Amino acid sequence: MRGAGMQAENGGNAEEQALALWLTEAGRCAVRPETLRPLRDGEVLVRSLFSGISRGTEALVFHGLVPEGEHERMRGPHMGGDFSFPLKYGYAAVGVIEKGPAARIGETVFCLHPHQQRFVVAQNEAHALPAGVPPARAVLAANMETALNIIWDADVLPGDRVAVFGAGVVGALAGWLAARIPGTRTVLIDRDAGRAPLAAALDVDFVTPDGLSGEFDVLINATASDAALAQAIDHAGLEARIVEASWYGARPASLPLGGAFHARRLSIVSSQVGHIPPARRARWDFSRRLAKALDLLRDDRLDALISGETAFMEIAAGYRGILADPATLCHRIHY
Repeated sequence: MRGAGMQAENGGNAEEQALALWLTEAGRCAVRPETLRPLRDGEVLVRSLFSGISRGTEALVFHGLVPEGEHERMRGPHMGGDFSFPLKYGYAAVGVIEKGPAARIGETVFCLHPHQQRFVVAQNEAHALPAGVPPARAVLAANMETALNIIWDADVLPGDRVAVFGAGVVGALAGWLAARIPGTRTVLIDRDAGRAPLAAALDVDFVTPDGLSGEFDVLINATASDAALAQAIDHAGLEARIVEASWYGARPASLPLGGAFHARRLSIVSSQVGHIPPARRARWDFSRRLAKALDLLRDDRLDALISGETAFMEIAAGYRGILADPATLCHRIHY
């Protein structure tokens, strides 16, 4: 009887069609049709409203720069294909549940899913948006979750002097979170002086690298640049903590580990969203962390991180340019 009830709620098991953005080969993409499998018990069908392009990661994937040894770790939820192409990628989809248990139909949800018109996921992978978080802003949830993990790894405490290198989406969100901790003095550093208005919109101080002065207790690098990491070492106080939050793909990094690094007893640690920091694992799981990330998106100031929007049916033509444009923050796709 349970199976019959699910089939009735799902509107039958007829095959559904959808369009998805596929990366067909390095540097090329196309919108392709695919057949959705019928819903099973505990699953929902989501119709997309928006999805967000994560420029840094998606550019590495688009150009085939994911190292072979990282293929398994870099697989996203519901990714299609593999990194040798073709594949579909992305992890910031917001939509409405169209089929599934009656109690959830019509619910607006966030899902870690590639760019696709409609898709099937397990119920527990469809995270309801909190009241006060508009669907158009919720595409920032995955980036906010990453920034939250960075702040946990950085162990920022009240009163700390915090330097965040890189005013991309993740760096800006990490700076915004750090600046909200009482007593901190947080500065966002970026080579592009044009990012100053973004920092101002987020109420975070801003300087270009040549304007940075003083020592800091916590330094976060979100630039994927070893030059920025070297500058972080130069500005780290005694026994300061440096967090490498960016991902270099197959590119090597060179660091000056003499002088200041040893003399000041500095620590460099990596932050990666695939793992919750040890100090929180006893109480936090991925669902709780994502729920908190969504909750943090209530602030209207965060709309400053949306740098553009493109209709889904036009995204294949614009995708390369969006990834190549250094002014891109979170580019939103609307369906």
